[in-house]
Order: sequence, then structure tokens, then C-alpha cells
Amino acid sequence: MEKKRFPQYLSQPFQVLWLEADELVLALIFYTLALLFGSFFWPLVIGGPYLYSSAKKRYPRGFLKHSFYFIGLARMKGYPTFFEDEFRE
Repeated sequence: MEKKRFPQYLSQPFQVLWLEADELVLALIFYTLALLFGSFFWPLVIGGPYLYSSAKKRYPRGFLKHSFYFIGLARMKGYPTFFEDEFRE
């Protein structure tokens, strides 16, 4: 019988070092941009995820997705568009 690992905390997000998955993706995007374009993006490799994580801690969960929905970059299935005035069931 083989042993299976079970996580201690089920709701804990995936982390690499001290970065959560979304912060890690942001750091990798800025790292790639820094490799391609140079000096302006190097401070953002560290500063971008730091600013993002501090903003993420200030707002409730799901804030970023709702912000993208508000400016029209994301769609939410089953919901009307942001600019709907009347609803009929």
C-alpha cells in the first residue's frame, strides 16, 4: 500500500518561496520584459509583486476579477454586462 500525502491546510494557496501563484506569474512577466527591454523593468521584478500583494491584502477576495469585469477585460458567465440598467427575470 502506497502512502499518499495530504496537505495540512486545504485552503492555503500554492506558494513558491514567499510568492503566491498570481504574484509569481507577475514576477515572471516582469522578468521576461526586463530580459527583453532592459533597465526600466528590472525594479518591477521585485516591486511589481510587492505592490500587487499589498494591494491584494487591502481589498476583499475576488477584487481583481471584478475590477477587470468593470473595465471590460473579463467576462463573468451568467451575469449581465456591467452597463445593464434593467433586469427581467
